[in-house]
Amino acid sequence: MSQTPETQVDEEKDEHPEVEIEEGDEFGLGEEHLSQLRDHLRDGDEKGVRDLFEDLHYADAADILQQLKSDDRTQVYQIVGTSFDPDIISELDEDILEEVVEEMGANQVAHAISEMDSDDALSVLEELDEDDQKEVLEALPIGERSIILEGLSFPEDSAGRLMQRDLVAVPSFWTVGETLDYLRGDVDLPDDFYEIFVVDPMFKPLGTVPLSRLMRNKRPIRVSSLMEEQLTTVPVDTDQEEVAFIFRDRDLVSAPVVDENARLLGVITIDDVVDVIDEEHEEDIMRMGGVTQDEFYSSAVDAAKSRIVWLVINLGTAILASMVIGLFSDTIEKLVALAVLMPIVASMGGNAGTQTLTIAVRAIAMKELTPANALRVVGKEVAVGSVNGIIFAVLIGTATWAWFGDAKLAAVIGAAMVVNMVVAGFSGALIPVALDRFGADPAISSSVFLTTVTDVVGFFAFLGLAALVLL
Repeated sequence: MSQTPETQVDEEKDEHPEVEIEEGDEFGLGEEHLSQLRDHLRDGDEKGVRDLFEDLHYADAADILQQLKSDDRTQVYQIVGTSFDPDIISELDEDILEEVVEEMGANQVAHAISEMDSDDALSVLEELDEDDQKEVLEALPIGERSIILEGLSFPEDSAGRLMQRDLVAVPSFWTVGETLDYLRGDVDLPDDFYEIFVVDPMFKPLGTVPLSRLMRNKRPIRVSSLMEEQLTTVPVDTDQEEVAFIFRDRDLVSAPVVDENARLLGVITIDDVVDVIDEEHEEDIMRMGGVTQDEFYSSAVDAAKSRIVWLVINLGTAILASMVIGLFSDTIEKLVALAVLMPIVASMGGNAGTQTLTIAVRAIAMKELTPANALRVVGKEVAVGSVNGIIFAVLIGTATWAWFGDAKLAAVIGAAMVVNMVVAGFSGALIPVALDRFGADPAISSSVFLTTVTDVVGFFAFLGLAALVLL
């Protein structure tokens, strides 16, 4: 029986029911769904659990699973069983993923991975520990196992790990008709694709043809006459952060990945790049706070271990600043006001330096701050620090004079403020540039060096001037 487009749409809706989204419950995920799931588990309502998971988008289902207690997660999987959506696994945090994989077993995980896109399958496998990874790989069919192993051979966080192997490529001499017949034939194609790669006999990409353009042209036309020849290719060993920059800079929705011989290996799509941007941003934020991994789902012991190194480094910088203060202990004993005022100088320098540091790190990430313009940027930040230093020197000097009635003390703290604000501007711009020049990530370690510099210089300038002028 023939079907109208309306009938087909209705059937598709029945196959993929939408979750009703209530106000304050965007994308179908909220406390109500979590509460319903817990009620179903408490009441032993297995049908309710299955229905809830069938209705939820896999990303929402993963979020809800991660909010459950370990025992409840185990119970959910035992109830849902083999109907567990494989895409849920790809959205789980690493610690929760290992727990779910252990519950599922290697064979079921291998089956789930075989249902995923190649990039998602690789992402799941690389999160597993070595033993679990080996078991799952052994349970995969030989063809899929070889593809995964090749992906794992590429550097971590590279385009090779990020790309999807499933793509559509056709020779340049094919016509629109031949291409359409190929797409409609019984071939193993990606579930979703938006462009077709045109390749030469060596499987090197020549250009792309958007699917919409292909559908609008007549069958005898050659695809080579329709293709866009300006192609941005990504070498397979390119770091994923560089990939994200290329997509942002060129406004891409996809890009072909090529090997050292310029042959087409896979394709990176915008949805994967969005994940990279989020991951890199999250990683930088956590490392700036001294956290090396997502600790939200890890144990207290593991979280404590991961933070110790950073705390030891901060302890060392604090001791260094205290040693500077110790050099002027006699001066502080004779004039107690110094102890009251000296944190102000260090704090203002630290805050001013952090402002400059934030601008510099962002500019480096966006490739706006380079060795070619670094000197100009550093000079500008020194000028900004000088202007702000003079302004705040007047403010704090006036307040100190009114507070303690000592013009010399007011002049000393004003001069120290100018010195530290200038040094803060200079250091905030220079430190990330220097770290980037030596191959270190400026987003991770810049703040430690900057805090040390502004504290040491602030205390030394204020207490040193006080010792010279006031005593």
